[in-house]
Amino acid sequence: MHENYMRLALEEAQRAFAEDEAPIGAVIVFENRVIAAAHNQREQLHDPTAHAEMIAITQAAAARESWRLDGCTLYATLEPCPMCAGAILQARISTVVYGAADPKAGAVRTLFNLLDDSRLNHRCQIVPGVLAEPCGQILSQFFQQQRRLGKK
Repeated sequence: MHENYMRLALEEAQRAFAEDEAPIGAVIVFENRVIAAAHNQREQLHDPTAHAEMIAITQAAAARESWRLDGCTLYATLEPCPMCAGAILQARISTVVYGAADPKAGAVRTLFNLLDDSRLNHRCQIVPGVLAEPCGQILSQFFQQQRRLGKK
């Protein structure tokens, strides 16, 4: 089940790649139904907060007509950063499933453990490493291409 939804998140990551955005995708599921699907749009929107998870959380809140997303599962191709982890906590998302670990900004397990910190008022169930290889490969391909083209 987790792999099927992660494949949808990977499709979103591929859309980001095609738009010259960092290829990260996110999908939010409630009661076995996708209620949000997004990809990074920082370049397109000129918005540092336009991460896939942030956009998906906004979509899911609109779909549920509530900021409380308890009972929802977020699938992200890359381990969420501190900003996204904070939004996940604020939205009360129940479960986070991610693909590739993020050694530079991972806030779920790699650098920080924000989503299961007992000092905070909400904790998430965490499922790391689902389709980690293809999730990491698309990022590697993108950044190799960026370097070849002389982009930052």
